[in-house]
Amino acid sequence: MVSVIIINYNTYELTKTCIASIYKNYQKKIEIIVIDNASTEKDVALLNDVFPDLKIIKNKENLGFAKANNIGIQIAVGDYILLLNSDAELKNDAISICIEALNEKNNVGIVTGQLIFPNGIIQHNCQSFPSVKNEIIELFRLQKLMGKEKTSQLFKGAFFDHNKSCYTDWVWGTFFLFKKEDLKKLNLKHLSDDFFMYGEDLEWCYQFNIVGLKTYYCKDAQIIHHLGSSKFGDFYKTQKQIIKNELLFIKKYEGNLTLLSIRVLKFIKFTLLSIKTPNYFKIGRYYLQKI
Repeated sequence: MVSVIIINYNTYELTKTCIASIYKNYQKKIEIIVIDNASTEKDVALLNDVFPDLKIIKNKENLGFAKANNIGIQIAVGDYILLLNSDAELKNDAISICIEALNEKNNVGIVTGQLIFPNGIIQHNCQSFPSVKNEIIELFRLQKLMGKEKTSQLFKGAFFDHNKSCYTDWVWGTFFLFKKEDLKKLNLKHLSDDFFMYGEDLEWCYQFNIVGLKTYYCKDAQIIHHLGSSKFGDFYKTQKQIIKNELLFIKKYEGNLTLLSIRVLKFIKFTLLSIKTPNYFKIGRYYLQKI
């Protein structure tokens, strides 16, 4: 059985649409758990009027994305766990497709699907781990000498054709499927919840990778993602938090020398980009912030 965990924080209508899409596209036995992070918008318990089988946990305070998911994982009874954003909705039976991939591929710990904007444009949810080498290559535009295929394999993101299934370093936590038993293999025996929001998906994939479990992107599983609908604050506040957590991750797993190198390389890159797009300079400065 699959246990789907959805974090709700003032996203009642999105959460409702998300749950409806699960029941529409997945016909097998399922457990859906909604963890509410002290929402003030609307009483999340009203969801039970529409979905009687729904399990709802109300937190007394906003614990953030990672800690709230861990609460859901603790009470989940399914063999498979799907962490699903409230601003996502299944376009097809993405759950069954990803479970099949998880069982068929060797040494895979995490599977995700293709994320699509409501207008049909594909999102770039396959990413590479932070790397000094990659930063140097991109800064000096050496990827232009490497060929399209090699560049896409190295960098993923916008360089990668998301119409192909592949192994990747890490993926967004929007649709994040794994076996519950595999958590026992992690050093912490659970998903890290050091980050309140943003960067937790990068760390989770890295921790699976440490114990030999890879991340797989399955293009046949399709999920509409209303990107940004569940974010907090304005664009720059979000970017500042994302970058801060990225730097904390690098410091934690790669050390101070790598941290310093990436800080400098990122700042130079965004400063150069700001010649054409001035707003990039502000983003570049975030790489010099205290962490």
